[in-house]
Amino acid sequence: MARSRPHPKRYVRKLEARKPCVHGEPGLDLRPHQIVLRPLVTEKGTHASTKRNAYTFMVHMLADKTQIASAVQELFNVRVDKVRTQVRKGKTVRFRNRQGQQSDWKRAVVTLNADDKIDFF
Repeated sequence: MARSRPHPKRYVRKLEARKPCVHGEPGLDLRPHQIVLRPLVTEKGTHASTKRNAYTFMVHMLADKTQIASAVQELFNVRVDKVRTQVRKGKTVRFRNRQGQQSDWKRAVVTLNADDKIDFF
């Protein structure tokens, strides 16, 4: 198909640069201690762990639910029933006259089998 007008090289390069950003390879190989970064011990999380046997963790942004479930099973020797994830947006912060943005992070709520339990303390 013929072009209606000539496209300069700079314009073509600019269009190629506007392609969507890809955040890593889809099959990224992460170790269990790289997936589960830390437990989130909050008042809401402790209440959920006692009532619903659900524990909250800060996890790697590129980890999916199956990777999170297998990492928790391997690290804590428990059986995982369900994993729910959230991507939490970073807060806007100010320091003197400058305004910045904290990094986004991912939270996972892992529900365990009724027989299993994790003790953080």
